[in-house]
Amino acid sequence: MKVDTSKPLEYSTHENSNKIFGFWVFLGAEIVLFATLFTVFFVLVNRFASGPSGEELFEIGPVLWETFLLLTSSFTIGLAIHAMRHNYKKAMMVFLGLTLLMGLGFLGIEITEFFTYVDEGATLQTSGFLSSLFVLLGTHGAHVTFGFLWGSAIFIQLLREGINPATANKSFIFSLYWHFLDVVWIFIFSFVYLKGLM
Repeated sequence: MKVDTSKPLEYSTHENSNKIFGFWVFLGAEIVLFATLFTVFFVLVNRFASGPSGEELFEIGPVLWETFLLLTSSFTIGLAIHAMRHNYKKAMMVFLGLTLLMGLGFLGIEITEFFTYVDEGATLQTSGFLSSLFVLLGTHGAHVTFGFLWGSAIFIQLLREGINPATANKSFIFSLYWHFLDVVWIFIFSFVYLKGLM
């Protein structure tokens, strides 16, 4: 395997560059998935049937905490990649660990939020609005869960093998995925929660 030292470590082999390009293609497909879910939500947003509306259901406190945790985790994963490029293993692992902990905190709040909604009689079967809301939020939450598991596996691999072209490539691709989830959340926060509270 020929390593090009003139490039960042995550791009340092031909295979690594191809993997990053392939992941950008994958993210294109993810954009289509979430665009479809947002479209369905916007079509059904006023179909409350006998259930509550967003204004009746949403509470700003938990949503602000979710937003804070996820956006801060986007900053820490950026710091992890910066540390990786300077071969600072300990700093990279600290920032990656913080990213994963904030992702876990986000999931804890979201799961609690879902249970609160169900306790208030808001379920998938209650209305078109709620079914589209649960599918959109649930899909994003499932992606965060997968990201947490994936990032944990990379954390363990970094612990064992250190920073090398393979772990650098995996870490960089993971950071792209995590940033993507943060961008999706900004749209959810703006067009689902804030709009719903108005």
